[in-house]
Amino acid sequence: MPVYVPGEQPQGGAWVKLNTNENPHPPSEAALDAIRSAVAGDGAALRLYPSPDSSPLREAAAKVHDFPADRIVAGNGSDDLLNLIIRAYGGPGRAVGMLDPSYSLYPVLAAAQGAPVVKVPVLPDLSFDLEAAAACGAAVFFLTNPNAPLGIRFTPDRVSAFADRFPGLLVVDEAYAAFSDSDCVDLARGSPNVVVTRTLSKGHALAGLRAGYALCPRETAPLLHRVRDSYNLDRLAQAAAAAALHDRAWLDRSVSAVKSTRRRMLAELAAIGWSSVEPHGNFVLTEPRSVHRPPSPETSAHAFEFLKARRILVRRFPGHPLTEKCLRVSVGTDAEADAFLAAARAWTAEG
Repeated sequence: MPVYVPGEQPQGGAWVKLNTNENPHPPSEAALDAIRSAVAGDGAALRLYPSPDSSPLREAAAKVHDFPADRIVAGNGSDDLLNLIIRAYGGPGRAVGMLDPSYSLYPVLAAAQGAPVVKVPVLPDLSFDLEAAAACGAAVFFLTNPNAPLGIRFTPDRVSAFADRFPGLLVVDEAYAAFSDSDCVDLARGSPNVVVTRTLSKGHALAGLRAGYALCPRETAPLLHRVRDSYNLDRLAQAAAAAALHDRAWLDRSVSAVKSTRRRMLAELAAIGWSSVEPHGNFVLTEPRSVHRPPSPETSAHAFEFLKARRILVRRFPGHPLTEKCLRVSVGTDAEADAFLAAARAWTAEG
């Protein structure tokens, strides 16, 4: 079966780590206080199992989205929820659909359940053929929105048109929705075949705790609970995630800071001649260019190694025509962005 290859996680040393789209800012103080409260005193609460269905997180998500709590399923990050969905809806003879390129974990999870994978190409203009996707024959289709690694987004109207035509379950994977200007929560609220998954790893800066949730049609939530591992989200993650969801002021400040740095990165990359896709996540997909090195997979590889030699980690996605000439760069702190941009200017001048 295929193997998911995560971004490199360096150990030790002063790395500028812009390769796994982590939020560069510390998490909400409310989330940290919730963890401290959970282990207050002698930490005796940790000897007890947590809420088996993650009620604190589900109820917090219900308030944030004005969504019925009994239609929300919590998971160990949204990756856990993607896995639950394939357990329930995919399998031999029940294909999993996805755009190409998209999140490379989908084929891995599908293979674990013996489900075939159907890939619908993202077109050169960064759209996709809606009719072809709707008729792909998949039992469940994952639509990453905003898309990773491209950074593009599809409007709610476009997603709704797809849901209307698609006979299976449409899963809108909104890992990066906090950094976009629209989302599909309303579709999950009213459509009988749309699930929206969310994670607290990106917008809420809690990647280390692994917490996520799915907003489901009424018939879907009980099915996911049936195939869910017991106690699939620990006590600390439930408490911190619930507190983080309630701290809307912190989220607004964090997202605003990421967007500000993202705008500056785009402008400065354009000034040195690099071509970037308009981003809607907390990362930029950009094509390195210099006078001596036109865009190519080899140019991308050369720039990647140049940056890595300076202890700056970004990400490459070779093997696909839309990404093989590019680097994906997470939006870091202003200082991290400065370090990356200085190295990009140096490569452009030397390349």
